Amino acid sequence: MGMAALAALAACSSGKAPNRAPVEDRGASGTRPAGQAGTTAESKPLPGAENAGKPGYYTVRRGDTVIRIALETGQAWRDIVRWNGIDNPNLIEVGQVLRVVPPVGPVAAAAPAVTEAPTVAVTRPVTTSSVVAGTATQGATPAASAPASGMVAPAPAPAPAVAGGEEEVAFIWPTSGGLLAGFDEAKNKGLDLAGKAGDPVLAAADGRVVYAGAGLRGYGNLVILKHNNTYLTAYAHNQALLVKEDQSVRKGQKIAEVGNSDADRTKLHFEIRRQGKPVDPARYLPAR
Repeated sequence: MGMAALAALAACSSGKAPNRAPVEDRGASGTRPAGQAGTTAESKPLPGAENAGKPGYYTVRRGDTVIRIALETGQAWRDIVRWNGIDNPNLIEVGQVLRVVPPVGPVAAAAPAVTEAPTVAVTRPVTTSSVVAGTATQGATPAASAPASGMVAPAPAPAPAVAGGEEEVAFIWPTSGGLLAGFDEAKNKGLDLAGKAGDPVLAAADGRVVYAGAGLRGYGNLVILKHNNTYLTAYAHNQALLVKEDQSVRKGQKIAEVGNSDADRTKLHFEIRRQGKPVDPARYLPAR
């Protein structure tokens, strides 16, 4: 075999792929890297990029979902969708900037009516290639606003309107189970409470259901209650959800049943969040 043929064979067997254009996330500025092949002008900025870094705004990071952002900022996911004119809550983009506090005056961008909660939403990076419509992560659960048939508890008498401000809330324990794991800001953002499958999960205070579903990875079947503009509570790993979104609930009302959804054992994971920040529930619950 001639030297030329040997050289050609070596090149083919080296495993090197043809040169490829780099795939980049588009940053908050919304521009593509300067000098990239095929790019002669700045691309369209990501939604809200002009508000990056301002108080009351949140820049979407890889892995975020609308539901997680709502929990982390102490808001209802539907409000975030409405304030930002989001067409599809399952598709948000890395670097997109979202309003996460109520606007002053009328909302400028009214989103189309959203009848179903997001599933396990896709946070899609924007690449230099054309963007294709994202799909929900495999295994996504049904819409949050549609609990299993026959599992919705009768609506109670309307609770008082959720008040604003920094007022405190008198919480009760959501279940009678013993403590399995205490609060750890880095590892466990609430309390893990023991229980048997089917044990009642009670609302820790009067409030409104702002989420009921399984669209937040790591929480399983989850209920989130908003008590006022300061406090949220979250109840995770349930086997059944007995309330639906926008329903008013009373302190002590059964809202779910203990289970092991997305958990290694049967338990209730309970969180109290103050303006979106997880706090130690033991500091807010009565002594046992």
